[in-house]
Amino acid sequence: MRESEIEQHLKWHVQLLGGKAYKWTSPSLRGVADRVVCLPDGQVWFVELKAPRGRLSELQKLFAAEMARLKQPYVVLWSKEMVDEWAEARRLGQAPAD
Repeated sequence: MRESEIEQHLKWHVQLLGGKAYKWTSPSLRGVADRVVCLPDGQVWFVELKAPRGRLSELQKLFAAEMARLKQPYVVLWSKEMVDEWAEARRLGQAPAD
């Protein structure tokens, strides 16, 4: 499975939730999450998408640590199944403890 397929699956789920999944690139800061997801309940998530055999770069690991330090919702999703689980948790209003 390719990362782009997982990304499309995320976009579809976010639309079903009534939100937006913005593609995020930052020319001056490498390693940022692939998508910034804004949900109608006010939650904002930084979402990194990876193919099942992919890996996080050192810069992506630093970004994840920075999000944890800032107490920002951040998740890495490695498959369509993980996207399904993440979206279902959001639909059920579960806390962002992923």
